[in-house]
Amino acid sequence: MSPAQSGTRENADSCTMVVFGASGDLTKRKLIPALYNLSVEQRLPAGFSLLGYGRSEISDEEFRRKMREAVKEFSRPRVENEPAWGSFAHGLYYLAGDYEESKGYLRLKEFLAKIDRERSNRGNRIFYLATPPDLYAPVIQRISAAGLAGKGARDAGWTRIVIEKPFGSDLESARALNRELHEVFDEEQVYRIDHYLGKETVQNILVFRFGNAVFEPIWNRRYVDHVQITAAESVGVEGRGGYYEKAGATRDMFQNHLLQLLCLTAMEPPISFAGDAVRDEKVKVLRSVRSIASQELAQVAVRGQYGQGLLGGQKVRAYREEPGVAPDSTTETYAAVKFFIDNWRWEGVPFYLRSGKRLPERVTEIAIQFRRPPLLLFNACPVEPVSPNVLRLRIQPDEGIALTFEVKSPGPDICVSSLSLDFNYQAAFGLSPPDAYETLLIDCIRGDSTLFTRHDWVELAWSLITPLLRGWESTLPNFSNYEAGTWGPEEADALIESDGRRWRRP
Repeated sequence: MSPAQSGTRENADSCTMVVFGASGDLTKRKLIPALYNLSVEQRLPAGFSLLGYGRSEISDEEFRRKMREAVKEFSRPRVENEPAWGSFAHGLYYLAGDYEESKGYLRLKEFLAKIDRERSNRGNRIFYLATPPDLYAPVIQRISAAGLAGKGARDAGWTRIVIEKPFGSDLESARALNRELHEVFDEEQVYRIDHYLGKETVQNILVFRFGNAVFEPIWNRRYVDHVQITAAESVGVEGRGGYYEKAGATRDMFQNHLLQLLCLTAMEPPISFAGDAVRDEKVKVLRSVRSIASQELAQVAVRGQYGQGLLGGQKVRAYREEPGVAPDSTTETYAAVKFFIDNWRWEGVPFYLRSGKRLPERVTEIAIQFRRPPLLLFNACPVEPVSPNVLRLRIQPDEGIALTFEVKSPGPDICVSSLSLDFNYQAAFGLSPPDAYETLLIDCIRGDSTLFTRHDWVELAWSLITPLLRGWESTLPNFSNYEAGTWGPEEADALIESDGRRWRRP
């Protein structure tokens, strides 16, 4: 949990956010709706401004009109009256320019100075890179060349930069991007965003663990049998075949989202909820994760690609039939990996991670399965064996926490049944949790980096994932190997069943 949720942070300074890639889907679907929601709730600082930068030649008014349509479609509260929108839109601007030509950045510098004068933003700036990854380095270099950023170079105001995933495509490229960033920005100015970390249940993991005396004593190898972390999607590539061909499930989900969830589940208690205190503990977890040797790859990792199938009663096409996808593509749309954490708390406890597209349900959850109790008392009961207790942290779509436990069934015989204690955010608090981008954007504006990824974590994560990718590149997969609408390839079932366990079916 970031200090924002504990109510201990000071008000944020007014600032201008420059969004590179302002005409893209991320700006329309996530950034503008999230900022508008913050504005409606009066959580943005007075004078907050947003300057969209993109190649499209449009005016300020046209940009505002497009963003209003985006707010109507994607924000939580709808635009109910002119004053609500007008107050927010008054701080929206647009500047057309090329990402790789210096003259655009000189115009940007002049425009920012004008906004500072009109909106009293005192030179405080956030540069948000909502562009394709191949533009990250050119934009960073030209921001610096125009004198818009530098390590302590400016006399007034602060400067921060937000970078979307993917942060590199392997260990080497991630290190190169970190070097390019650190030539211009200090690490405390860099905010690598992972929207999973803004979700309420993800933030609540630490509170749940360390704020309840009943759970932390059993959160270890003595009581936990294994952990399953699932990120399942029912959709396909949704017209992003060209991007997905370069990424695949492992780069898209494991290096960032799933390893972040693993770290929050496995980390030791931090000394505080301050940014580096939490991130230090997550880095310690990654340093303890056992690396995957090439000769054991087949025993601990499985990949898959969906073929044709039925989903929701509708026939869906195979991945290789998607627009932008090669007809002989070897890109994985499913991956499952077994990790071990070689430290005192988790020695011998497997962490099973899986993610895939075109699975039966859209669901992300962490399931902690505890060891079974001795069964001698229940041997005479003519029912299924006693089920282990499972604690489920539901991250999406129905955010909440559930704990299954055993009770006696009604009747004269001593027989057991499984029941569940279930906590749902919307039912408990009477409202839906805020969008993850709302949390992360206001944290960045306030200068709280707790929920953002640090450079050493990024490189450690890639050091675990890159050998897996290299190993797969050296072998030819047998694709497609699972039907759309199923829970993945048979090899994934064999991976966990060889340990005497089974995948959960959320």
